[in-house]
Amino acid sequence: MTEILVQQAAGERNPSVTRVVEHPAWPVLKDAVERIRPWQSKDGSLDLGTEGAPSRADAEHAVRTVIGAVDELSPLLPHDRAYHEALVKDLARWAEGGFEVPDFLDSLLAFQPAAHREDGLQHLVVFPMYTQNGNPDRNLEAVVFRMVWPDWLAELERTRYDNPLFCGITFEDFTAGYDTNSAVLFPETIAVREAPERFTWGAIFCDREAARFRRVTDAAVDILGLELPEDVAAMVHDQKRCEEAFVLWDMIHDRTHSHGDLPFDPFMIKQRQPFWMYGLEELRCDLTAFREAVKLAGEGVPQARDVQIAVIFDRMFRFPVTGERVRNYDGLGGQLLFAYLHKHDVVRWTDNKLSIDWERAPQVTNELCAEIEKLYRDGIDRPKLVHWFAGYELVSQYLSPHPGSKWAKGPEALDLSLPPRKLVDDVLPDEFPLSMFYEALSKKLKKVIASTRGIKADGAKRVAA
Repeated sequence: MTEILVQQAAGERNPSVTRVVEHPAWPVLKDAVERIRPWQSKDGSLDLGTEGAPSRADAEHAVRTVIGAVDELSPLLPHDRAYHEALVKDLARWAEGGFEVPDFLDSLLAFQPAAHREDGLQHLVVFPMYTQNGNPDRNLEAVVFRMVWPDWLAELERTRYDNPLFCGITFEDFTAGYDTNSAVLFPETIAVREAPERFTWGAIFCDREAARFRRVTDAAVDILGLELPEDVAAMVHDQKRCEEAFVLWDMIHDRTHSHGDLPFDPFMIKQRQPFWMYGLEELRCDLTAFREAVKLAGEGVPQARDVQIAVIFDRMFRFPVTGERVRNYDGLGGQLLFAYLHKHDVVRWTDNKLSIDWERAPQVTNELCAEIEKLYRDGIDRPKLVHWFAGYELVSQYLSPHPGSKWAKGPEALDLSLPPRKLVDDVLPDEFPLSMFYEALSKKLKKVIASTRGIKADGAKRVAA
Protein backbone atom coordinates (compact mmCIF):
# COMPACT_ATOMS: atom_id res chain seq x y z
CA MET A 1 0.00 0.00 0.00
CA THR A 2 2.78 2.42 0.89
CA GLU A 3 4.43 1.90 -2.48
CA ILE A 4 1.15 2.66 -4.23
CA LEU A 5 0.54 5.79 -2.18
CA VAL A 6 3.95 7.30 -2.79
CA GLN A 7 3.82 6.90 -6.55
CA GLN A 8 4.45 10.09 -8.47
CA ALA A 9 1.38 11.82 -9.90
CA ALA A 10 0.91 11.75 -13.63
CA GLY A 11 2.24 14.68 -15.59
CA GLU A 12 5.59 16.11 -16.52
CA ARG A 13 7.49 18.58 -14.32
CA ASN A 14 7.82 22.01 -15.82
CA PRO A 15 11.30 23.37 -15.02
CA SER A 16 10.33 26.90 -16.07
CA VAL A 17 7.78 27.23 -13.25
CA THR A 18 9.14 28.64 -9.99
CA ARG A 19 5.95 29.60 -8.12
CA VAL A 20 4.07 26.74 -6.51
CA VAL A 21 0.69 28.27 -7.35
CA GLU A 22 1.58 28.46 -11.06
CA HIS A 23 2.53 24.77 -11.27
CA PRO A 24 -0.17 22.47 -12.71
CA ALA A 25 0.16 20.17 -9.70
CA TRP A 26 -1.07 22.86 -7.29
CA PRO A 27 -4.74 22.96 -8.44
CA VAL A 28 -4.66 19.15 -8.48
CA LEU A 29 -3.46 19.08 -4.88
CA LYS A 30 -5.95 21.73 -3.79
CA ASP A 31 -8.86 19.96 -5.46
CA ALA A 32 -7.93 16.66 -3.78
CA VAL A 33 -7.72 18.31 -0.36
CA GLU A 34 -11.09 20.00 -0.90
CA ARG A 35 -12.59 16.59 -1.73
CA ILE A 36 -11.21 15.07 1.47
CA ARG A 37 -12.28 17.88 3.84
CA PRO A 38 -16.08 17.25 3.77
CA TRP A 39 -15.46 13.56 4.49
CA GLN A 40 -13.71 14.33 7.77
CA SER A 41 -15.18 14.28 11.27
CA LYS A 42 -14.44 16.99 13.82
CA ASP A 43 -11.29 15.14 14.98
CA GLY A 44 -10.03 14.71 11.42
CA SER A 45 -10.90 11.03 11.01
CA LEU A 46 -12.98 9.55 8.18
CA ASP A 47 -15.91 7.33 9.14
CA LEU A 48 -15.94 5.13 6.08
CA GLY A 49 -18.87 3.06 7.28
CA THR A 50 -21.53 5.76 7.39
CA GLU A 51 -24.11 6.60 4.78
CA GLY A 52 -22.84 9.12 2.28
CA ALA A 53 -19.22 8.54 3.24
CA PRO A 54 -16.67 7.75 0.53
CA SER A 55 -15.48 4.24 -0.07
CA ARG A 56 -12.04 3.41 1.21
CA ALA A 57 -10.88 3.20 -2.39
CA ASP A 58 -12.12 6.75 -3.08
CA ALA A 59 -10.41 8.08 0.04
CA GLU A 60 -7.16 6.31 -0.80
CA HIS A 61 -7.29 7.67 -4.34
CA ALA A 62 -7.70 11.23 -3.04
CA VAL A 63 -4.77 10.86 -0.64
CA ARG A 64 -2.68 9.29 -3.40
CA THR A 65 -3.44 12.37 -5.51
CA VAL A 66 -2.28 14.67 -2.69
CA ILE A 67 0.94 12.68 -2.32
CA GLY A 68 1.60 12.75 -6.03
CA ALA A 69 1.09 16.51 -6.18
CA VAL A 70 3.40 17.08 -3.20
CA ASP A 71 6.02 15.00 -5.00
CA GLU A 72 5.60 17.17 -8.09
CA LEU A 73 5.85 20.43 -6.19
CA SER A 74 8.57 19.59 -3.70
CA PRO A 75 11.50 20.20 -6.10
CA LEU A 76 10.47 23.87 -6.18
CA LEU A 77 11.09 23.99 -2.41
CA PRO A 78 14.40 22.26 -1.60
CA HIS A 79 14.46 23.86 1.86
CA ASP A 80 11.29 21.89 2.71
CA ARG A 81 12.48 18.54 1.36
CA ALA A 82 12.69 16.82 4.75
CA TYR A 83 9.24 18.06 5.67
CA HIS A 84 7.68 16.90 2.40
CA GLU A 85 9.27 13.45 2.77
CA ALA A 86 7.82 13.16 6.27
CA LEU A 87 4.48 14.51 5.03
CA VAL A 88 4.21 11.80 2.38
CA LYS A 89 4.85 9.15 5.05
CA ASP A 90 2.27 10.66 7.41
CA LEU A 91 -0.34 10.77 4.65
CA ALA A 92 0.41 7.18 3.69
CA ARG A 93 0.24 5.98 7.30
CA TRP A 94 -3.09 7.76 7.77
CA ALA A 95 -4.52 5.90 4.79
CA GLU A 96 -3.02 2.55 5.77
CA GLY A 97 -4.47 2.90 9.26
CA GLY A 98 -7.99 3.25 7.92
CA PHE A 99 -8.21 7.05 8.15
CA GLU A 100 -8.56 7.18 11.92
CA VAL A 101 -7.65 10.32 13.90
CA PRO A 102 -4.68 11.71 11.93
CA ASP A 103 -1.22 11.97 13.46
CA PHE A 104 1.18 14.29 11.65
CA LEU A 105 3.72 14.72 14.44
CA ASP A 106 6.64 13.48 12.32
CA SER A 107 5.99 15.97 9.53
CA LEU A 108 5.30 18.75 12.03
CA LEU A 109 8.70 18.17 13.64
CA ALA A 110 10.32 18.18 10.20
CA PHE A 111 8.78 21.51 9.22
CA GLN A 112 11.15 24.26 10.38
CA PRO A 113 10.28 27.56 8.63
CA ALA A 114 11.93 29.71 11.31
CA ALA A 115 15.26 28.11 10.39
CA HIS A 116 15.02 29.67 6.90
CA ARG A 117 13.75 33.20 7.41
CA GLU A 118 14.54 34.57 3.96
CA ASP A 119 12.40 37.31 2.47
CA GLY A 120 10.15 35.93 -0.26
CA LEU A 121 10.95 32.26 0.40
CA GLN A 122 7.90 30.17 -0.45
CA HIS A 123 6.55 27.15 1.45
CA LEU A 124 3.90 24.54 0.77
CA VAL A 125 2.27 23.03 3.85
CA VAL A 126 -0.35 20.31 4.13
CA PHE A 127 -1.64 19.43 7.61
CA PRO A 128 -4.81 18.21 9.33
CA MET A 129 -5.54 21.21 11.53
CA TYR A 130 -8.06 23.67 12.84
CA THR A 131 -7.65 27.31 11.88
CA GLN A 132 -7.70 29.71 14.84
CA ASN A 133 -10.55 32.26 14.51
CA GLY A 134 -11.68 30.18 11.55
CA ASN A 135 -12.62 26.52 11.34
CA PRO A 136 -12.76 24.72 14.73
CA ASP A 137 -12.56 21.24 13.15
CA ARG A 138 -9.34 19.44 12.26
CA ASN A 139 -9.58 19.25 8.49
CA LEU A 140 -6.85 18.68 5.96
CA GLU A 141 -5.60 22.04 4.68
CA ALA A 142 -3.12 23.05 2.01
CA VAL A 143 -1.49 26.48 2.11
CA VAL A 144 1.17 28.13 0.00
CA PHE A 145 2.81 31.15 1.60
CA ARG A 146 5.91 33.33 1.42
CA MET A 147 8.15 34.52 4.20
CA VAL A 148 8.24 38.23 5.04
CA TRP A 149 11.70 38.94 6.38
CA PRO A 150 13.16 42.15 4.92
CA ASP A 151 16.63 43.22 6.02
CA TRP A 152 15.38 46.01 8.29
CA LEU A 153 13.15 43.58 10.20
CA ALA A 154 15.88 40.96 10.46
CA GLU A 155 18.23 43.59 11.90
CA LEU A 156 15.70 44.70 14.53
CA GLU A 157 15.08 41.09 15.54
CA ARG A 158 18.80 40.40 15.76
CA THR A 159 19.72 43.49 17.75
CA ARG A 160 16.64 44.44 19.83
CA TYR A 161 13.64 42.14 19.65
CA ASP A 162 14.99 38.60 19.69
CA ASN A 163 12.23 36.27 18.55
CA PRO A 164 13.78 33.25 16.86
CA LEU A 165 10.47 31.42 16.44
CA PHE A 166 8.51 34.24 14.77
CA CYS A 167 7.63 34.07 11.08
CA GLY A 168 5.88 36.86 9.21
CA ILE A 169 4.18 35.39 6.15
CA THR A 170 1.85 36.23 3.27
CA PHE A 171 -0.68 34.05 1.44
CA GLU A 172 -0.11 32.74 -2.04
CA ASP A 173 -3.16 30.45 -1.98
CA PHE A 174 -5.09 28.27 0.45
CA THR A 175 -7.88 25.76 0.93
CA ALA A 176 -11.25 26.37 2.57
CA GLY A 177 -10.10 26.41 6.21
CA TYR A 178 -8.42 29.75 5.49
CA ASP A 179 -11.42 31.17 3.68
CA THR A 180 -12.23 32.45 7.16
CA ASN A 181 -11.04 35.09 9.63
CA SER A 182 -7.91 33.12 10.48
CA ALA A 183 -4.63 35.00 9.98
CA VAL A 184 -2.24 32.65 11.77
CA LEU A 185 -0.49 29.34 11.18
CA PHE A 186 0.33 27.81 14.54
CA PRO A 187 1.84 24.35 15.16
CA GLU A 188 -0.41 23.71 18.17
CA THR A 189 -3.45 23.57 15.86
CA ILE A 190 -2.14 20.50 14.00
CA ALA A 191 -3.38 16.97 14.74
CA VAL A 192 -0.61 14.96 16.46
CA ARG A 193 -0.41 11.94 18.78
CA GLU A 194 1.27 14.02 21.46
CA ALA A 195 2.34 17.64 21.82
CA PRO A 196 6.04 18.25 21.13
CA GLU A 197 8.20 19.29 24.08
CA ARG A 198 8.46 22.72 22.51
CA PHE A 199 7.22 24.45 19.40
CA THR A 200 9.85 25.91 17.11
CA TRP A 201 7.86 28.39 15.05
CA GLY A 202 4.70 30.46 14.85
CA ALA A 203 3.52 32.33 11.75
CA ILE A 204 1.21 35.30 11.19
CA PHE A 205 -0.25 36.39 7.85
CA CYS A 206 0.56 40.09 7.84
CA ASP A 207 -1.03 40.53 4.40
CA ARG A 208 -4.47 39.44 5.62
CA GLU A 209 -4.13 41.52 8.77
CA ALA A 210 -3.16 44.55 6.69
CA ALA A 211 -5.96 44.11 4.15
CA ARG A 212 -8.56 43.65 6.88
CA PHE A 213 -7.22 46.66 8.78
CA ARG A 214 -7.36 48.86 5.70
CA ARG A 215 -10.93 47.96 4.78
CA VAL A 216 -12.35 48.35 8.29
CA THR A 217 -10.36 51.50 9.07
CA ASP A 218 -11.39 53.17 5.82
CA ALA A 219 -15.06 52.48 6.58
CA ALA A 220 -14.79 53.59 10.21
CA VAL A 221 -13.05 56.83 9.30
CA ASP A 222 -15.82 57.62 6.84
CA ILE A 223 -18.62 56.69 9.27
CA LEU A 224 -17.11 58.68 12.15
CA GLY A 225 -16.09 61.72 10.10
CA LEU A 226 -12.50 61.43 11.31
CA GLU A 227 -10.06 63.74 9.52
CA LEU A 228 -6.73 62.00 8.98
CA PRO A 229 -3.35 63.70 8.70
CA GLU A 230 -1.91 63.29 5.23
CA ASP A 231 0.72 60.74 6.25
CA VAL A 232 -1.83 58.64 8.14
CA ALA A 233 -4.26 58.64 5.21
CA ALA A 234 -1.44 57.59 2.89
CA MET A 235 -0.54 54.68 5.18
CA VAL A 236 -4.13 53.39 5.41
CA HIS A 237 -4.31 53.24 1.61
CA ASP A 238 -0.93 51.52 1.14
CA GLN A 239 -1.02 47.71 1.46
CA LYS A 240 2.77 47.30 1.57
CA ARG A 241 3.19 49.89 4.32
CA CYS A 242 0.46 48.25 6.35
CA GLU A 243 2.01 44.80 5.91
CA GLU A 244 5.34 46.14 7.17
CA ALA A 245 3.60 47.77 10.13
CA PHE A 246 1.83 44.54 11.06
CA VAL A 247 4.88 42.32 10.77
CA LEU A 248 6.83 44.62 13.11
CA TRP A 249 3.86 44.95 15.48
CA ASP A 250 3.35 41.17 15.55
CA MET A 251 7.02 40.39 16.10
CA ILE A 252 7.21 42.61 19.20
CA HIS A 253 3.77 41.55 20.45
CA ASP A 254 4.62 37.86 20.16
CA ARG A 255 7.79 38.06 22.23
CA THR A 256 6.15 40.25 24.90
CA HIS A 257 4.09 37.28 26.16
CA SER A 258 7.26 35.99 27.83
CA HIS A 259 8.88 39.33 28.76
CA GLY A 260 8.23 41.68 31.65
CA ASP A 261 7.10 41.33 35.26
CA LEU A 262 4.75 38.39 34.80
CA PRO A 263 2.65 37.12 37.69
CA PHE A 264 1.29 34.61 35.19
CA ASP A 265 1.56 33.74 31.52
CA PRO A 266 -1.90 32.61 30.41
CA PHE A 267 -0.88 31.42 26.98
CA MET A 268 2.01 29.29 28.23
CA ILE A 269 0.55 27.81 31.42
CA LYS A 270 -3.00 27.64 30.05
CA GLN A 271 -4.61 28.61 33.31
CA ARG A 272 -8.36 29.10 33.55
CA GLN A 273 -8.89 32.75 34.31
CA PRO A 274 -11.58 35.41 33.84
CA PHE A 275 -11.48 36.64 30.27
CA TRP A 276 -10.57 40.21 31.27
CA MET A 277 -7.18 38.88 32.39
CA TYR A 278 -6.57 37.56 28.88
CA GLY A 279 -7.81 40.88 27.51
CA LEU A 280 -5.30 42.77 29.64
CA GLU A 281 -2.50 40.43 28.56
CA GLU A 282 -3.22 40.87 24.86
CA LEU A 283 -3.54 44.62 25.30
CA ARG A 284 -0.29 44.75 27.28
CA CYS A 285 1.51 43.08 24.39
CA ASP A 286 -0.02 45.45 21.84
CA LEU A 287 0.76 48.52 23.94
CA THR A 288 4.32 47.31 24.44
CA ALA A 289 4.64 47.17 20.66
CA PHE A 290 3.17 50.69 20.53
CA ARG A 291 5.66 51.98 23.11
CA GLU A 292 8.58 50.43 21.25
CA ALA A 293 7.27 51.95 18.03
CA VAL A 294 7.35 55.39 19.66
CA LYS A 295 11.02 54.82 20.52
CA LEU A 296 11.82 53.52 17.05
CA ALA A 297 10.07 56.47 15.41
CA GLY A 298 12.31 58.78 17.40
CA GLU A 299 15.27 56.90 15.96
CA GLY A 300 14.06 57.32 12.40
CA VAL A 301 12.66 53.83 11.68
CA PRO A 302 10.06 54.59 8.98
CA GLN A 303 7.72 51.68 9.83
CA ALA A 304 7.42 52.74 13.49
CA ARG A 305 4.91 55.57 13.01
CA ASP A 306 2.74 53.19 11.00
CA VAL A 307 2.77 50.64 13.85
CA GLN A 308 1.36 53.28 16.19
CA ILE A 309 -1.49 54.06 13.80
CA ALA A 310 -2.19 50.36 13.21
CA VAL A 311 -2.38 49.60 16.95
CA ILE A 312 -4.70 52.49 17.76
CA PHE A 313 -7.04 52.10 14.78
CA ASP A 314 -7.27 48.29 14.78
CA ARG A 315 -7.81 48.23 18.53
CA MET A 316 -10.38 51.05 18.52
CA PHE A 317 -12.30 50.34 15.31
CA ARG A 318 -12.18 46.60 14.58
CA PHE A 319 -11.54 44.72 17.82
CA PRO A 320 -14.52 45.92 19.91
CA VAL A 321 -17.12 45.13 17.24
CA THR A 322 -15.68 41.88 15.87
CA GLY A 323 -16.89 38.48 17.00
CA GLU A 324 -19.53 37.34 19.45
CA ARG A 325 -20.04 39.00 22.83
CA VAL A 326 -18.99 35.83 24.67
CA ARG A 327 -15.74 36.18 26.64
CA ASN A 328 -14.45 38.39 23.85
CA TYR A 329 -11.15 39.39 25.42
CA ASP A 330 -9.76 41.11 22.32
CA GLY A 331 -12.94 43.14 22.05
CA LEU A 332 -12.61 44.08 25.72
CA GLY A 333 -9.05 45.33 25.18
CA GLY A 334 -10.20 47.52 22.29
CA GLN A 335 -13.02 48.96 24.37
CA LEU A 336 -10.57 49.70 27.18
CA LEU A 337 -8.11 51.53 24.93
CA PHE A 338 -10.85 53.73 23.46
CA ALA A 339 -12.35 54.49 26.88
CA TYR A 340 -8.94 55.36 28.33
CA LEU A 341 -8.09 57.71 25.45
CA HIS A 342 -11.57 59.23 25.64
CA LYS A 343 -11.36 59.83 29.38
CA HIS A 344 -8.02 61.59 28.88
CA ASP A 345 -9.35 63.75 26.01
CA VAL A 346 -7.17 62.16 23.35
CA VAL A 347 -10.25 61.06 21.42
CA ARG A 348 -13.46 63.09 21.40
CA TRP A 349 -16.89 62.26 20.00
CA THR A 350 -18.55 65.63 19.51
CA ASP A 351 -21.19 66.78 17.01
CA ASN A 352 -21.26 63.22 15.62
CA LYS A 353 -17.60 63.41 14.62
CA LEU A 354 -14.55 61.72 16.04
CA SER A 355 -11.36 63.69 16.59
CA ILE A 356 -7.94 62.57 17.82
CA ASP A 357 -5.25 64.61 19.52
CA TRP A 358 -2.37 63.19 17.53
CA GLU A 359 0.30 64.94 19.59
CA ARG A 360 -0.88 63.54 22.94
CA ALA A 361 -1.87 60.09 21.69
CA PRO A 362 1.59 58.47 22.15
CA GLN A 363 2.03 59.78 25.69
CA VAL A 364 -1.43 58.81 26.94
CA THR A 365 -1.39 55.40 25.25
CA ASN A 366 1.91 54.69 26.96
CA GLU A 367 0.33 55.72 30.27
CA LEU A 368 -2.27 52.95 29.88
CA CYS A 369 0.56 50.50 29.19
CA ALA A 370 2.22 51.68 32.41
CA GLU A 371 -0.99 51.08 34.40
CA ILE A 372 -1.20 47.49 33.16
CA GLU A 373 2.49 46.91 33.88
CA LYS A 374 1.99 48.18 37.43
CA LEU A 375 -0.91 45.74 37.81
CA TYR A 376 1.48 42.95 36.78
CA ARG A 377 4.32 44.04 39.07
CA ASP A 378 1.99 44.28 42.05
CA GLY A 379 0.37 40.99 41.10
CA ILE A 380 3.55 39.05 41.78
CA ASP A 381 2.88 39.58 45.52
CA ARG A 382 -0.88 38.87 45.38
CA PRO A 383 -2.90 35.65 45.66
CA LYS A 384 -4.51 34.71 42.37
CA LEU A 385 -8.04 35.75 43.30
CA VAL A 386 -6.90 39.11 44.68
CA HIS A 387 -5.03 39.71 41.43
CA TRP A 388 -8.14 38.93 39.42
CA PHE A 389 -10.11 41.48 41.42
CA ALA A 390 -7.34 44.05 40.88
CA GLY A 391 -7.58 43.45 37.15
CA TYR A 392 -11.35 43.83 37.33
CA GLU A 393 -10.97 47.11 39.21
CA LEU A 394 -8.56 48.47 36.59
CA VAL A 395 -10.93 47.65 33.73
CA SER A 396 -14.04 48.89 35.55
CA GLN A 397 -12.44 52.30 36.11
CA TYR A 398 -13.01 52.89 32.41
CA LEU A 399 -15.70 50.38 31.34
CA SER A 400 -19.05 49.88 33.04
CA PRO A 401 -19.66 46.29 34.17
CA HIS A 402 -22.93 44.55 33.40
CA PRO A 403 -25.51 45.60 36.02
CA GLY A 404 -26.22 41.95 36.83
CA SER A 405 -22.58 41.07 37.47
CA LYS A 406 -21.68 39.26 40.70
CA TRP A 407 -18.03 40.24 40.25
CA ALA A 408 -18.98 43.92 40.08
CA LYS A 409 -20.55 43.59 43.55
CA GLY A 410 -17.22 42.53 45.01
CA PRO A 411 -15.94 39.50 46.94
CA GLU A 412 -18.95 39.41 49.25
CA ALA A 413 -21.16 38.40 46.28
CA LEU A 414 -19.06 35.30 45.50
CA ASP A 415 -18.66 31.98 47.28
CA LEU A 416 -15.02 32.35 48.26
CA SER A 417 -14.93 28.82 49.68
CA LEU A 418 -14.69 27.62 46.09
CA PRO A 419 -11.33 27.40 44.28
CA PRO A 420 -10.63 30.40 42.03
CA ARG A 421 -11.18 28.44 38.83
CA LYS A 422 -14.75 27.68 39.95
CA LEU A 423 -15.45 31.37 40.45
CA VAL A 424 -14.79 31.90 36.76
CA ASP A 425 -18.23 30.32 36.23
CA ASP A 426 -19.73 33.44 37.84
CA VAL A 427 -18.25 35.68 35.13
CA LEU A 428 -20.94 36.76 32.67
CA PRO A 429 -20.36 35.98 28.98
CA ASP A 430 -20.46 39.74 28.33
CA GLU A 431 -19.15 41.11 31.62
CA PHE A 432 -18.40 44.54 30.08
CA PRO A 433 -21.07 45.26 27.44
CA LEU A 434 -20.53 47.62 24.54
CA SER A 435 -21.07 51.31 25.18
CA MET A 436 -23.76 53.17 23.28
CA PHE A 437 -21.04 54.52 20.99
CA TYR A 438 -19.88 51.02 20.07
CA GLU A 439 -23.39 49.62 19.77
CA ALA A 440 -24.06 52.21 17.08
CA LEU A 441 -20.69 51.69 15.40
CA SER A 442 -21.16 47.92 15.43
CA LYS A 443 -24.38 48.18 13.41
CA LYS A 444 -22.68 50.35 10.80
CA LEU A 445 -19.51 48.23 10.54
CA LYS A 446 -21.11 44.80 10.73
CA LYS A 447 -21.27 44.17 6.99
CA VAL A 448 -17.81 45.63 6.39
CA ILE A 449 -16.25 43.33 8.98
CA ALA A 450 -18.12 40.34 7.57
CA SER A 451 -16.76 41.18 4.12
CA THR A 452 -13.17 40.68 5.33
CA ARG A 453 -13.66 36.93 5.80
CA GLY A 454 -11.09 35.19 3.59
CA ILE A 455 -9.69 38.53 2.38
CA LYS A 456 -6.46 38.60 0.38
CA ALA A 457 -3.83 41.30 0.02
CA ASP A 458 -5.54 42.79 -3.02
CA GLY A 459 -8.81 43.05 -1.12
CA ALA A 460 -10.33 40.18 -3.11
CA LYS A 461 -11.85 37.04 -1.67
CA ARG A 462 -10.56 33.54 -2.24
CA VAL A 463 -11.87 31.85 -5.39
CA ALA A 464 -12.49 28.14 -4.87
CA ALA A 465 -10.58 25.69 -7.01
